[in-house]
Amino acid sequence: MLTPSDKLLQKLGVVDKPEPEVPKDDTRRGFFKKAAGLGGLSLGAFMFSPIEDTIAHSTSRVNLYSSPSDLKITDMRFAVVMNGHARCPVIRIDTNQGIYGLGEVRDQGSYRYAMFLKSRILGMNPCSVDLIFKRIKQFGHHGRQGGGVCAVEMALWDLAGKAYNVPSYQLLGGKFRDKVRLYADTPMGRDEADFEARVSKRIDDEGFTFLKMDFGIELAYRRDPDSVTNSNFWEVNRQWTNDPVSYGATHQLTQVQITDEALDIMLERVEKVRNKIGYQIPLASDHYGHFDHNNAIRLGRAVEKYRLAWLEDLIPWKYLEQWKTISDAIETPTSTGEDIYLKEEFIRLIDARAVDIVHPDLATSGGLLETKKIGDYAEERGVSMAQHFAGTPISFMANVHCAAATENFMALEHHSVDLDYWQDLVTAKHTLIEKGFANVPNTPGLGVELNEEVVKQHLDPENNGYFEPTKEWDVVRSWDRLWS
Repeated sequence: MLTPSDKLLQKLGVVDKPEPEVPKDDTRRGFFKKAAGLGGLSLGAFMFSPIEDTIAHSTSRVNLYSSPSDLKITDMRFAVVMNGHARCPVIRIDTNQGIYGLGEVRDQGSYRYAMFLKSRILGMNPCSVDLIFKRIKQFGHHGRQGGGVCAVEMALWDLAGKAYNVPSYQLLGGKFRDKVRLYADTPMGRDEADFEARVSKRIDDEGFTFLKMDFGIELAYRRDPDSVTNSNFWEVNRQWTNDPVSYGATHQLTQVQITDEALDIMLERVEKVRNKIGYQIPLASDHYGHFDHNNAIRLGRAVEKYRLAWLEDLIPWKYLEQWKTISDAIETPTSTGEDIYLKEEFIRLIDARAVDIVHPDLATSGGLLETKKIGDYAEERGVSMAQHFAGTPISFMANVHCAAATENFMALEHHSVDLDYWQDLVTAKHTLIEKGFANVPNTPGLGVELNEEVVKQHLDPENNGYFEPTKEWDVVRSWDRLWS
């Protein structure tokens, strides 16, 4: 008959099940031999210690990069990297044990969004990711303002993975896939021949199996300003300005409408791309211009024959009822979410069946764990998740780990395909991208480190420091609690 201690040892894997024919003396000798391998824990102490102490001792030989329970955050610094024309602040969180974690503020966000949080996390254990996240998440918001909280969260998962010597996805519950499908923009080219060559490169050379394209009223406006109504008042070709009361800042409250002529011009672009790539490659779409939900429905119905993967951000995400009206009226899937901070607004969209696909940007939505929660919630209600991304390989790898750990993931955007130095910004033991897929690494943390020499060649000219001291952000100067 097995004693309680024998059963405990079997449960812990310290001894194997005894064979009936083995004499008791041999079994006893085997037990003492196994017990001696516990690394100094006496048999008496082993048998009468609490189960927590026994498990802790029996796993004490797990290979760690540090002593996780004693880790403390000692510093946070930043470097603003130019990812093409976009500023991408990268942060580094240091600890008392020499290991550090890297994170990234969303492209075109300010490093101040992250550095503001330094004084609130100093001295904390970086492995307590959720605890720290709940302490700082009040300081994020939608759009780029969520970038600071997300950068810290990324760096914490990088640190925790390094501390426990496992990839970050393992701490999220493990992976569903070894490769993450990517989607890339469809380059139009200067003329027909250039267009053919560029798209062939995307498919044949670079191996992308999922593409996205822009087609909007700016196309029609450039060919004929009269093809877009109310364009004599709004500067339709200034979609990306953010000046107050401008076309860029006003969005769908413009009474800009799509005429038949404008619609024909836009559909001509879609047909050109679809004829080139065929129907085996999903083709998503974005950047249509600023018009209301009625024109969104008009456009959505017109492109149905091209079977687009989704129509993205037709109107701002916050107009939930109008999104539902659009989604109910057209067959083409609808998608939004790249500017939404935290899961709550995604839950509202999902519960209202307002969109067919959620599309968070991990550097705004709350980081790895929050984005996985968004994906898991969507999956339970039959909604897919694609991931928006534009940044350096640091944020890219955070997305890869999240995508690997989320079952209903569809595809991850790669916005820097044509940036020749992009992959050289980091070093890794694995190849980042192969034939349109990101490889999921088996190395600790996010799996990449900065290539200091290359990064220093691509720092923001206006802020070209490289992880310099940031003592000015060390002290908390406000009472942050949201309740009395």
